[in-house]
Amino acid sequence: MAIKTGQSVSGFIATDPQLTYGQQGVARLYARMGIEHYRREDDGSFTQLEPSFHNLVVYRKTAERAADLFEKGDPFVADGYVREYAYEKEGQQRGGEEFVAKKIGPDAARSRVSVDRTPQQEAVGQQPVSVDQSRTQNQAFEPPQRPAQQPPQHAAMGQ
Repeated sequence: MAIKTGQSVSGFIATDPQLTYGQQGVARLYARMGIEHYRREDDGSFTQLEPSFHNLVVYRKTAERAADLFEKGDPFVADGYVREYAYEKEGQQRGGEEFVAKKIGPDAARSRVSVDRTPQQEAVGQQPVSVDQSRTQNQAFEPPQRPAQQPPQHAAMGQ
């Protein structure tokens, strides 16, 4: 089976996140995100350039969780897609784009991260499965055992 890939972005929250609810009660988190850029120099070093800024949106339960998690300045990584949109301002048609994050979390490469492994209940009355139970129930996800490999033996030079 092929590895499913998508678009992702690594950046920082550049404005205070704003959590709102639409007419249908759907949660929407909006923030401006910054993306850092670097230029590689001839000597192998990197020079940091000015960041670019873009719109970031997150929907539904993920938006509510992200609103509790992130604040201005926090580094993050997100998986999602770029959506172009059109709007009218001062009688003129304009366009823009935003990154719609389906999944978002702290960037472990640029911040200290603590993981809460408390199981989440997905349905009322459903008993949560502990982390240990889920590991024993899903044996198919354990890596296969491989025999130890011996380094290749080469004949001595000149023989």
